[in-house]
Amino acid sequence: MINKRSLWFLTLFSLILVLSVYYITMPSELLMATNNGSKDETETVSATTENEESAELVALRVESEEKMLDEITELKKVLTDSNSTTEEKNKAFEKMQELNKNRGTEESIENKIQNEFNLKSFVSIDETSVSVVIDSKEHDKELANKIMRSVQEEFETSMSISVKFQK
Repeated sequence: MINKRSLWFLTLFSLILVLSVYYITMPSELLMATNNGSKDETETVSATTENEESAELVALRVESEEKMLDEITELKKVLTDSNSTTEEKNKAFEKMQELNKNRGTEESIENKIQNEFNLKSFVSIDETSVSVVIDSKEHDKELANKIMRSVQEEFETSMSISVKFQK
């Protein structure tokens, strides 16, 4: 029963998450245009292009969230399985804690990049590597170097950091 309940909960939660991301990323001009009917075309075009700029970042975030939810689901199966050993359950619990810690670190790095460099970004952390995708037309080596140094400040050990500019 618990497995069915948790499966239903995760299914409904992921559905709600996908729908909320869809409605959040929906351009507000489209919603207003249906209500008002008399919007200036230049405002609509500029708002649409602004939302398109970060569409890649949104897609990366959704993909990352789905991957994380799948991993958490598998780890919860190990935790709730009566045939799992204590060692397996401990490893699964530690892995869940590591995933949550990485998610928090990713968000703090994204906020740091937003505050320091005024750039939207997506950050992905693996065991020893950090991948940063910046939403910018300019591919500046000096800016990438500054971002790498700023990201490295968040870690005690040396990490392999890659910065990719994407438009």
